[in-house]
Amino acid sequence: MAKEKEVSGKLEWRVNEPDGTSRVLVPESELGHKAWLLWLKGLFYRPISKIWRFLDKSWNLGVAEPQKVIHGAKVGLALLIVSIFYYDQSLYDGVGGYATWAIMTVVVVFESNVGATLSKCINRATGTFLAGSLALGVQWIACKSGETFKPIIIGISVFILASAATFSRFIPSVKTRFDYGAMIFILTFSMVAVSGYRKPVDKLFAFASQRFSTIAVGISLCIIISMLFCPIWAGSELHNLIVRNLEKLADSLEGSVAEYFKDDKTVLGNEEDPSIRIEGYKCVLNSKATEDVMANFARWEPAHGLFNFRHPWKQYLMIGASMRNCAYCIEALNSCVNSEIQAPDYLKKHFSNACMILSSNSSEVLRELAYTMKTMTKSSKIDFLVEEINLAVLELQDSLKSVPNSPIEPTVTTLKAPNPNDANREPITKTVIPSIMDISPLGLFCIFVD
Repeated sequence: MAKEKEVSGKLEWRVNEPDGTSRVLVPESELGHKAWLLWLKGLFYRPISKIWRFLDKSWNLGVAEPQKVIHGAKVGLALLIVSIFYYDQSLYDGVGGYATWAIMTVVVVFESNVGATLSKCINRATGTFLAGSLALGVQWIACKSGETFKPIIIGISVFILASAATFSRFIPSVKTRFDYGAMIFILTFSMVAVSGYRKPVDKLFAFASQRFSTIAVGISLCIIISMLFCPIWAGSELHNLIVRNLEKLADSLEGSVAEYFKDDKTVLGNEEDPSIRIEGYKCVLNSKATEDVMANFARWEPAHGLFNFRHPWKQYLMIGASMRNCAYCIEALNSCVNSEIQAPDYLKKHFSNACMILSSNSSEVLRELAYTMKTMTKSSKIDFLVEEINLAVLELQDSLKSVPNSPIEPTVTTLKAPNPNDANREPITKTVIPSIMDISPLGLFCIFVD
């Protein structure tokens, strides 16, 4: 039964249910109004929330890596300066309508570190100069050959030089350092040679010289800003990366061995999560591509800081390869830690002391190497640490020799009677002999530690 009641100036309908309860009927107009408000809220709230999350992530990225913010500011400064060629009439008249090439050059060649910027700048300048010179020479020869042979000579020269330059990009030594220059050579030669078909040689020379001059302005501006305003050196980045990887290897090695030989009641003294320390070796395994790129860019950089000209950057790649070999061994150790098959506790206790000493000494050597590289000084105690490692290896070998001929110790298990009525029966004892699979992870672990 429905009743109507006036509440605060509004008409309210209430329905009495058979069970004695009552509920209020909401008018359809009010439901539509609420749905409309929810739709408007979703229409404006979702885009605003997405924009806010994007800004929050951008802010966190800038705080975590301020070098990226600095790079963005440097690019903006370079574009602001080069745009003066458009704002100032005298400069605009000097370069004609080719000022856009300077802007394009800044956008294309300005990279996040000095080595990458120098690499692109030198490649672009060299490729543009060589391609423009050859294109002018081909145009001069084609003009001297007459109108009949002119398109033939230009077409054949474009085909041969473009094909040769494209093939050279597949040569490893060229692809590593001069790939960008080969691409600019193809682009510039094709544009100058083809566009100069209907132009006289003197106008074509003016076109090539103006383009090269504007590109030179953009390149010079990029080099000056990149090297003078908060420079980010690829060599320093590579050096710091190798040092960090050495420290991560030391933490991973020590953490893996400590995690394997601890019992359920043992807690590592380090307050940091042990899994974070152990997983550090994965960064070493994934850093090869970054090391190769940084080493290539570092070879373009001039002397800076503690790094002289012709610094042996290739040696860093050899160090990185050696560290990855160590990281693979640590990965094998970690697989033993996470294995479902574990060795008996008495065998772990037998090898625990020797393995812990060896891992501790090895970690100390890695940390000493990291400190030596970081300070670029000769270590005074590295020989002593290596001798300690040799002694620890001998101790581990003695532990392996001292294992009994049958290292699989049987265990006695007492089985109670399954039926409560048979409580008077004596318990059944059963001897359980571990299989060779139970101790194989420990043997592999000792081999990798050794």
